[in-house]
Amino acid sequence: MPPKIEPSLAEQKNMVLTGASRGIGHATVKLFSDAGWRIITCSRQRFDSDLCPWNSGADDHVEVDLSDYRALPGAIAEIKERLGGLPLHALINNAGLSPKNDEGGRLTSLTTPVDTWMSVFHVNFLAPILLARGLFDELNDGAGTVVNVTSIAGSRVHPFAGTAYATSKAALACLTREMAHDFAPYGIRVNAIAPGEIKTDILSPETEAMLVPVIPMRRIGTPDEVAKVIYFLCSDAASYVTGEEIKINGGQHV
Repeated sequence: MPPKIEPSLAEQKNMVLTGASRGIGHATVKLFSDAGWRIITCSRQRFDSDLCPWNSGADDHVEVDLSDYRALPGAIAEIKERLGGLPLHALINNAGLSPKNDEGGRLTSLTTPVDTWMSVFHVNFLAPILLARGLFDELNDGAGTVVNVTSIAGSRVHPFAGTAYATSKAALACLTREMAHDFAPYGIRVNAIAPGEIKTDILSPETEAMLVPVIPMRRIGTPDEVAKVIYFLCSDAASYVTGEEIKINGGQHV
């Protein structure tokens, strides 16, 4: 087998992804990294080389608390510095905040504290548009694509996701359409994916057993399956797809 030839910086595609430390974000970074993309990750945590063994991970990680909109300009400046004038081909807004009450249950519209509403909307709704606007020139140079990660909870009351999370994801779906309209003249596509029940570390066996019977495919989805849809949306195969929200839920909505 011939040795793998690494692409030059000018040829390599570049991505920015929020929320890469686990689940869907982790699987997405691995898939794109294996395909030769360079990924700049953003999260509240420091880069962990044991959990995230992709090339240049420590050099291409930006620590930022997306719940504080005042931290975004500094993070955007760091991302631009790491890009070094190169184009940005994809922005994946995957980070999400879904707080629970003290017993681990859902926070309702009657019980969600005001500060929690603000934090959730800053992470789930405001950060995606601020990042896209702040990195607009780089996306424009790369004829890039934006993928916003919404949720099945954005269109129906969910047994575990709280009100602030659900409404922020519904707002993000609407924002996706607005962004698609506004960014299209510049050759930038904007889409969303709405995952249903996906097997991650936070999904308990009891929860999985309760949800599987209501899913027509009779199983929970995997992060890899979601990552592959994101990859499609960032590829030339989706070159005429914009303003869409693709549901990934095993038929749970049918």
